[in-house]
Amino acid sequence: MGTPVAPNGSNKKQKTLKWVSYLISVVCLWWVYHNFQWSDEIPRLEAVHWSWIVMAACCDFLVYVVQSWRWNALLKPVARVPFWRTVQAIYIGLFANEVLPLKSGEIVRCYLVAHWNRLPFPKVLSSAMIERLIDGIILVAGFCCILRLGGLPRQVEAGVAVLVGLVIILGTLVLFAVVNKRFAHHVTTGHRWSESLYMIVEGLHLMVRSPSSIQAVFGSLVYLGLQVFPVYAMLAAYQLRLTVIDAIVVLLITRLGTIVPGAPSNIGVFQLVAFLALHTVLGVDPETAKSVAFLMFLVITVPLLAGGTIALALTGSDLREVYEQARNYRHHTAKVPRASQQAQ
Repeated sequence: MGTPVAPNGSNKKQKTLKWVSYLISVVCLWWVYHNFQWSDEIPRLEAVHWSWIVMAACCDFLVYVVQSWRWNALLKPVARVPFWRTVQAIYIGLFANEVLPLKSGEIVRCYLVAHWNRLPFPKVLSSAMIERLIDGIILVAGFCCILRLGGLPRQVEAGVAVLVGLVIILGTLVLFAVVNKRFAHHVTTGHRWSESLYMIVEGLHLMVRSPSSIQAVFGSLVYLGLQVFPVYAMLAAYQLRLTVIDAIVVLLITRLGTIVPGAPSNIGVFQLVAFLALHTVLGVDPETAKSVAFLMFLVITVPLLAGGTIALALTGSDLREVYEQARNYRHHTAKVPRASQQAQ
């Protein structure tokens, strides 16, 4: 397949967003660590129980294998996608998120699954939208349970309110697609955006109404539940007297704080929200909270870089090439006539 040239109209906007995200990252890192006593860090790390760190890293690998299983369940009504191909696409996408800004890995992983399985890109993208909706609903439910147990800082409550709004908007769009698929057919005018809208709505319609969506919901619970263990393991490694509930609080706040696309790996923002969760919410002393936030970032990031490097090497391509192909492929598939896509 040839590689079409993607439009350049949004390049300036993307560059602006990229540099803004880098600035935010630097400011957050400075705010957290400008007065950190790095000379005390080596003795602190020597006291860490590293067996817990190893278990946290291993569990982090398993998390994304479960995500692959969930994604396969969502895609069942559209195509039978090989499981290990899905794992490979997810790890390459995660690798892209770690080294490229603005969560570019979401486009990359959807492109790879669409390209490898000859699927319309918008339909695969609709499966990622459903994933985010399910995760958002579970996160909102988790915050509601925590609010019953005790209060949260106003900043966190404001963030939860924004998350609720996003979930309601996305949920409304999905529900509309499920019950009123014909609307997308009526608004289709032959323009690129309307053809993409039709395929996204069709994908949402097929996936949400399929019995396999129940499997995807179960997979989401396992996927998010497994993410609690690495956080708890980090707290145990530092011998902090915190519970599984406390680990859930840290996980929910870090997930909430890193929803918005930012710098690669959400560096800076991750450390800030993790520090606030540990120090402001759970009362961990500031120096230890900063140390935990720093090591937690490494424990989460390094396995993704390792897994993504291996997955990418198996494709025989470099990341920049895959990313450019993903951007071009997205624009190309939006122009394919609907009849030819439905025939696939």
